[in-house]
Amino acid sequence: MHARMNIRKSAAAGYKALFAVESYVEGSGVPHSTLLLVKLRVSQINGCAFCVHMHSRDAKKAGETDERLWSVAAWREAPFYTGEERAALALAESATRITDNPDGVPDDVWNEAADHYDEESLAGLVMAIAAINTWNRLSVTVRTPVA
Repeated sequence: MHARMNIRKSAAAGYKALFAVESYVEGSGVPHSTLLLVKLRVSQINGCAFCVHMHSRDAKKAGETDERLWSVAAWREAPFYTGEERAALALAESATRITDNPDGVPDDVWNEAADHYDEESLAGLVMAIAAINTWNRLSVTVRTPVA
């Protein structure tokens, strides 16, 4: 597959802005390992091969176990995730599949995340979910190839 365009070059200012969001997210208090799992799961949902490859590789380099990487798509049934990670993954899935629920993100999903994260970290998690959805949509639209 070949990219339709080099969006990084063609939208350099936009790319720079998205990287600023990523910098904010990294300093938001959400554990790096949780952010990587969320990015991987959202990328799986959105069918972004480039991002699935990148985030699974990054997670592995950061020390993530094979079991957790292989089972993140089935995290509800897998025993490898903490309550905090489960709350983040549930929020990520609900926000990514926002049209699947007439109420958007359900209150129980939001409340569970709010039980595990303080307001600043929760805001960081919401920004991380929004950012990875944006990255996925860019990469899928322009067909960014897996490196």
